[in-house]
Parts: sequence; structure tokens; C-alpha cells
Amino acid sequence: MALTRDQIAMRVAQEFQDGSYVNLGIGIPTLAANYVPEGIEVMLQSENGLLGMGRYPDEDEIDADMINAGKETVTAITGASIFSSADSFAMIRGGHVDFTVLGAFEVDVNGNIASWMIPGKLIKGMGGAMDLVAGAKNIIVTMTHADKHGNSKLLEACTLPLTGVNCITRIITDLAVLEVADGAFHLYERAPGVSVDEIREKTAGKLIAADDVPEMQL
Repeated sequence: MALTRDQIAMRVAQEFQDGSYVNLGIGIPTLAANYVPEGIEVMLQSENGLLGMGRYPDEDEIDADMINAGKETVTAITGASIFSSADSFAMIRGGHVDFTVLGAFEVDVNGNIASWMIPGKLIKGMGGAMDLVAGAKNIIVTMTHADKHGNSKLLEACTLPLTGVNCITRIITDLAVLEVADGAFHLYERAPGVSVDEIREKTAGKLIAADDVPEMQL
């Protein structure tokens, strides 16, 4: 079965390394704050100016002034720092973010990502994604493998306006964990109960898979 949004976030959190600075984008990425593995300490950054973001608050912890870039209420860990968005982007553009996790409409076999605009639809702006894909050391893309019409979002070439070029390497979808290398998607893990054939069927770009692809451990 395909992973839920929370299960995708759980798998994303397994990528975090102790002592890392991690930016979480809007949507599925922000859920990863709830699943940081025990024994791992990371500093989660929100581009609106919070370093040291914690999990989502319980009802009695909600502070309307403590929000992430998606305007959701969040908590802050001990030692957190709050500063201007200008300082936040100086941190991003200066290469001080170890990981960024963001969603996407499309990705392709050349490591390109389209994540900010669908022509003809109302948009709020490009946000900070273009800075993040240019400035972060490691980029993790999270998304559903196909859109609501069943069309693959992992393509030979992106069709939507690009956010970044030749910048992504790791993708975690509701079906699989993949890496981009040498003009292809390389399948490393599959969601429990999902076959390689199903993943291949829903991947429009070139897919390379070993004979025995392990299931994700959540």
C-alpha cells in the first residue's frame, strides 16, 4: 500500500543526521518535525526566521505568534532562536543548511525540480524554494509518485517552470525511495506491499531497479 503523508514524513526523518541544520518546507516536509528519531539532535529551520523548531503543539501549547513558513502554529525547542527573514535567507544562501526537505509538482532524470507554479492557476509566489535548492548541501524531495489523475510526477523532463536545475538527488514518495544519477531514477526502497512493477508503471522517466529492492522500515 502507498504510504500516508505521516509515513512519508517518518521516512524523511530517517535521513536526518545528528547535529544537522534542516529546513522543512510547507506540506509533508513540516510533518517530519514530529518524527525525529530518538538519539538524533537536529536544528530545524523555518525560513520565516525560526531556528530550533519543534513538533506541532498540543492544544494547550498553541501560541498564535509562533508559526512556521506555512503559517501553521509550531513549538520551539530549548535554545531556539528567532530572527528576521532576511537573516534566515542569509543562512540559506550562505550554505549553512545541511538538509532541505521540500515538495514538488515534478522532478526529472536530470535532477531538475518544478515546485512553485502551475501556469493558469493562482499562486502566492515562489517562496524560498529557489534559494533552498541552490544553497542547501542536501536536498530531499517528498511527494506523491503520481498526481490525482494518475499521471507520473517522475518524468524524463519537467514540463512545468523549473525551481532548480540539476540539483536534486534523493526523492521519497508514497511508493518509493529513489536517487537521481546518470540520467535515471535509481530505486533503493519500496513502500511495504508495493511491487517494483507498480513503481515502474508509475514512473515516466528511466527507472533502474535491482533484482531485490528492500521494503522501507518505518
